[in-house]
Amino acid sequence: MKQLEVTILGQSYILACPEGGEALLQAAVSTVDREMSGIRDAGRVKARERIAVLAALNLAYRLAEQPAAAPATPPIPASPEAPGAMAVSGPDVDALVARLDAALQDDGLLL
Repeated sequence: MKQLEVTILGQSYILACPEGGEALLQAAVSTVDREMSGIRDAGRVKARERIAVLAALNLAYRLAEQPAAAPATPPIPASPEAPGAMAVSGPDVDALVARLDAALQDDGLLL
């Protein structure tokens, strides 16, 4: 198993990677970094843990939207102000964000 050093949201990580999987891992890292940076740059969320949870939810939502046999396509930015943010809104998303805020209320002071 090979190890790669990668950077996500300015933080370095050493990740294990199977031989031959370097390009796929780098693509995944790039996607996660872009998503997290978009959320951070939108300015509404500052705590890394919240950014990570929201990014994971956005990516999982996009994955769930894709038909099983469809090839993965790069996300379309919601707006120039938040290039990595997902273009969804409404009561369900607002309720989810409120639940995350309540669950992570004390963690918002980490940065």
